[in-house]
Amino acid sequence: MTKELFLVDSYLKESKATITSVKNGKYVTLNQTIFYPKGGGQPHDTGELIKDNETYKVVYVGKFSGEISHEVDHDGLQVGDEVYCVLNWARRYKLMRSHTAAHVLASLLNQGTGALITGNQLEEDRVRFDFNLKHFDREILENYLAKSNMLFDTDVPVKWYELPKDEAMKIPGVVKVSGAFPPDLPVLRIVEIVGVDKQADGGTHVRTLREIGKVELIKTENKGKNNRRIYFKLN
Repeated sequence: MTKELFLVDSYLKESKATITSVKNGKYVTLNQTIFYPKGGGQPHDTGELIKDNETYKVVYVGKFSGEISHEVDHDGLQVGDEVYCVLNWARRYKLMRSHTAAHVLASLLNQGTGALITGNQLEEDRVRFDFNLKHFDREILENYLAKSNMLFDTDVPVKWYELPKDEAMKIPGVVKVSGAFPPDLPVLRIVEIVGVDKQADGGTHVRTLREIGKVELIKTENKGKNNRRIYFKLN
């Protein structure tokens, strides 16, 4: 099983690793990885695997049957090879900032209106969130975005840690996705924005809210009965 270094330290930009399997020449698993696999609304990381003087670009990362697979752009890697992993940090850090911003907005909206998330997708240039608000009101969404930006002027810390599932499920609002259930695991990873939010989450985040900067509304949409959509981006 691949050790998920990105969950231990989301700020790791480089690491050493050993190739544990190669499929069809370009689908590679490692004994440990800094690359986040696509999932939970967060896109996969990109970067490079370097062996000796040859660079293999990591173009896709996914999780299949519990294993993290790294798709590289050409053949040549072999089982047992030692590689140096280099993350596309600019892309990852932008996604980390957006992800934490999305948690803040979702939490404030949930606390203020009871709305739950019905869909979400982080992208490099924007974030899309769907909420089950009863009434479509752009002004409400703008108001909560403004409240989020006020928090992004503070040094509120963001922490992540593990709790036994039974204990985690006692946290009010630990799952904020409508109709979703926590993973069937004995231990859950919790992301806590101190004084703002606690959620079960397996993604990557910044350490303080001030790192986010500001976010800007792109547009809002009415997606039908009780479903509202907001697009925003880092400013």
